[in-house]
Amino acid sequence: MKKLTVLTGILALAAPLALAQTTTWVSDPNHSEVDFSITHMSVSKVHGRFGDVKATIVYDQADPTRSTVTATIGVNTVDTGVEARNNHLKTPDFFNVAVMPTATFTSTGVTRNGTHLTVNGNLTLHGVTKPVVLDVVGPNGSITDPNGHVHTGFSATTTIDRTAFGIGPKFPAAMLGDDVALDIELEVVKQ
Repeated sequence: MKKLTVLTGILALAAPLALAQTTTWVSDPNHSEVDFSITHMSVSKVHGRFGDVKATIVYDQADPTRSTVTATIGVNTVDTGVEARNNHLKTPDFFNVAVMPTATFTSTGVTRNGTHLTVNGNLTLHGVTKPVVLDVVGPNGSITDPNGHVHTGFSATTTIDRTAFGIGPKFPAAMLGDDVALDIELEVVKQ
């Protein structure tokens, strides 16, 4: 009975320590974005970005593989620097933002890969959910702003197949590449 009491006491003391290792971080909307590039006419790349990114990271500093990520991306904020192209991308030919204005990502697992993290998850884009793998660098140090909020950053890359998500099915690969490279920059604030 004495051993059970001691064990219970140790576990009660250890629980707050375990919780203290996990912190929640929320993206700073002014310093977070998803950039993309895609081959056009098999000869050049077109670049663009989605500026409305809302992400939450529950980060376990002691064991980053126990961390989680959720994000919502405002696809309706697509910006390629050409207004006519932006407007076309918002139509049913591509993103159909009137019906599906956002994309979401939910992590399903994190593994350590040298100095990087590999984050597996499900991306829902254009009404289709597919698994994706992110190569993540971070956290990139930390800094405290004048208001006392702690900031850090994460960078991630992946490549998705636009046709797997039903985006631009009228456009063959010779006109518009199937592969879309994504570069994700998140500046996050500790909650």
